[in-house]
Amino acid sequence: MRPLLFLLLLLAGPATAELDFELPTLDGGSERLSDYRGQWVVVNYWATWCKPCRKEIPDLSDLHDSRDDITVLGLAFEDTEPADFEAFLQSFPASYPILIVDVYDPPADLGSPRVLPTTYLIDGSGAMVETWLGPVTSEMITAWIDERD
Repeated sequence: MRPLLFLLLLLAGPATAELDFELPTLDGGSERLSDYRGQWVVVNYWATWCKPCRKEIPDLSDLHDSRDDITVLGLAFEDTEPADFEAFLQSFPASYPILIVDVYDPPADLGSPRVLPTTYLIDGSGAMVETWLGPVTSEMITAWIDERD
């Protein structure tokens, strides 16, 4: 019986883990992913020099502002000073929280992005359910959610 149970566990794959991380914000505070349990969270890795990232900011801001069940978190993945991010955001304002990632020690649950932008969709239980490498739109995100919600 035990070998059969072991085989079934192997076939089922790993259990979906709840992701969590805490990162500093530009204003000196911090945000924790687990504070958003019960809603969809769009985690978007970006950098100031990334042109597709710049293009995403207004669209992701609209998404963040338009749906109560979705929160966007922008993870600034660049080795620069917070003042430089603040100056950048004067030209490219984001309505969602911007979190600072130490590029040498990114959140263990996410790791370093392979490309920028990289966007993760986290469901209400804290499980990563989708990953987009490269540019993403709010339409892509909401379509994915609406098809499964």
